[in-house]
Amino acid sequence: MPGRLHGTTRGDRVDEDERRAPAAEVFDALGAAYEEAFAASEPHRASLRWLLERLAPGSRVLDVGSGTGRPTAQTLTEAGHRVLGVDVSPVMVELAGRQVPEAAFRLADIRELALEGDSFDAVCGYFSLLQMSRAEQAAVVAKLARAVRPGGLVVLATVPLDVEGVEALFMGQPVRVTSFSAGAFTELVAGAGLSVLAEEQTVFTPAHPEAVPEPHLFLHCRRDAG
Repeated sequence: MPGRLHGTTRGDRVDEDERRAPAAEVFDALGAAYEEAFAASEPHRASLRWLLERLAPGSRVLDVGSGTGRPTAQTLTEAGHRVLGVDVSPVMVELAGRQVPEAAFRLADIRELALEGDSFDAVCGYFSLLQMSRAEQAAVVAKLARAVRPGGLVVLATVPLDVEGVEALFMGQPVRVTSFSAGAFTELVAGAGLSVLAEEQTVFTPAHPEAVPEPHLFLHCRRDAG
């Protein structure tokens, strides 16, 4: 979900509510419209098929930025996997819980959430880094790599642009976006101890009157042993 976990503040005082509010407000406002806008993304569904082909039955999967629960959590639970979804938006968590009751969803900021090492068979993070700083993105990717068992799978998707702190509109909502070029993001992922097994670059236009074409990068990775 582009822009889900923004870490800017209002005013000089920094506290947890202020850090979470901008992203939560954006995706609380979008709600089910986000799912409708991205429902036609075939590369996202192809990425999920790639993951399903490699997961053992009953795998434990973490879905970071789980949104409405569809398509990621729903696809995985329908295949018999155990899914924990994490999102910073209360509206999204409530929607996901209703739409995908077979999964568990938690209202939390992945930057702050404690994750036990080697505790998941796979981790998904579809467009959930874009409102973090570059340092935060690097730290979160490293955290997710540690959370998956050695040999486990990590699937990440982002908008590969060399931008930092750029003000933009996303489906009519003001956001501040930070990202990496495709090469720089791939280097970041490799530096976290992940081997990139496959990648897909595409351009997708969300089904929304205020949307514009977006470059998308999908990385399909395995945590290195040792």
